Amino acid sequence: MRFPGLKAVLLVSACLAASAAQAETLKEALAQAYQTNPQLEAARAQLRATDENVPIQRASGLPSVSTSANYTEFLKQSSSSFISPQRSLSANVDLGVPIYSGGSVRNGIRAAETRVEAGRADLRGTESALFSQVVAAYMDVIQSEAIVGLSGNNVEVLQVNLEATSDRFEIGELTRTDVAQSASRLALARSDLRSAQANLINARENYIALVGSAPTDLQAPPPLPGLPASPDQAVDVALEYNPDLLAARERAIAAGYDIDVAGAGRLPRLEAFANSGYQNYLGTLGAVPGTGAADQTSTSAQAGLRLTLPIFQGGGVSARRRQAQANASAALEQVIATERNVIAQVRAAYSSWRAANAIIASTQAAVDAAELSLEGVRAENSIGNRQILDVLNAEQELLAARVQLVTARRNEYVAGFSLLAAMGRAEARDLGLDSEGVLYDPVVNYDRSRSILLDWQSDPDPVATSTRTVDIPAQDGEVPDEQ
Repeated sequence: MRFPGLKAVLLVSACLAASAAQAETLKEALAQAYQTNPQLEAARAQLRATDENVPIQRASGLPSVSTSANYTEFLKQSSSSFISPQRSLSANVDLGVPIYSGGSVRNGIRAAETRVEAGRADLRGTESALFSQVVAAYMDVIQSEAIVGLSGNNVEVLQVNLEATSDRFEIGELTRTDVAQSASRLALARSDLRSAQANLINARENYIALVGSAPTDLQAPPPLPGLPASPDQAVDVALEYNPDLLAARERAIAAGYDIDVAGAGRLPRLEAFANSGYQNYLGTLGAVPGTGAADQTSTSAQAGLRLTLPIFQGGGVSARRRQAQANASAALEQVIATERNVIAQVRAAYSSWRAANAIIASTQAAVDAAELSLEGVRAENSIGNRQILDVLNAEQELLAARVQLVTARRNEYVAGFSLLAAMGRAEARDLGLDSEGVLYDPVVNYDRSRSILLDWQSDPDPVATSTRTVDIPAQDGEVPDEQ
């Protein structure tokens, strides 16, 4: 079950923003992070390492062939031997074919395959966590730029107020106190602007760390469809699709196979074997008098079955099995712990999302009221019914309401996306990132590694593939006029 609406909305958003010069959409930011983020690249490499556990376990059940060669110099001959060689060269080829190993190979492969599934779920979780961070960073930049714009506009308004107050003071309409109040508010507004610019720099630098490039004219994000109608609905989806919970369940299953692997150490083992040998004394083997020259070379070949039946191993096998049982118990408890965390996370995200929606509505009403109030206070001040301090307070209330509205909109979107991520519904395919390039398919590497049987085949030397940010200039707190 997927939410095609989220993919469609992001696609439309990208198309609409494509005409804007150097504009960047949320979808583009997510795609770039998906392709270049080092945290995600490291998680993919870790999953590839986990994939290799399957052929490692499988190798224990496959035939093995080995060869050996020896060159020997006999420095002292045996006094009881009639013929003693001075040197010899020997070679052997040994073949072993496991037939029965108590189920250790079969269950080891099953455990490894199950952990691969857990690793894939972990990779999905890493993607969702990264996307949640990118969305938060994206919205932080938009929020910070908006606050810088509001703060800068407030400084300009207060500068005009101070000039007007000074002019009216010069003609005797106002007092020096009115001028001082206006100057004080202007100084505080400039201080707030500096703080807002510092926050904007921090937001931009965090965006660079996650996405790998500086934010450029970020566009408004698209609406988030597919959000649940109730917390119970959200929890039901999360219990089925949350990647962290899926990974914990797979690890619990793998731990069950580990018990059988450990217990196989007390069962019989059956192996077929064959070996062939060649020996050459290099012309140094003497002859018994009257029998002629001895044969300088010899060959041999053997084949058979080898049965190993453990009788006493000092309690090591039972200890390893009890250890595996304890680890399996811990894994089962971890499933419940993860389930608890997922339920709490989903419900908290749902509550934050709904609260942010309510805050937006009430804050918008506050902004409308503050705008009307400021207009009235200014009109009353012009006829002498209000003091300058009343105008300054009204302007400050309007600024605070607008900042709160910007913050509420940011919180609503981040909480909504976090809710989708907790439900397992904010991954690459859900976001339509396949239209930005080929998505990483973990099955490709798994199938490749599973088919490799040669001992000498390896991958190229590892190199970093994510992008560095050292060449990106340090960010400033300025907002372009067109924004």
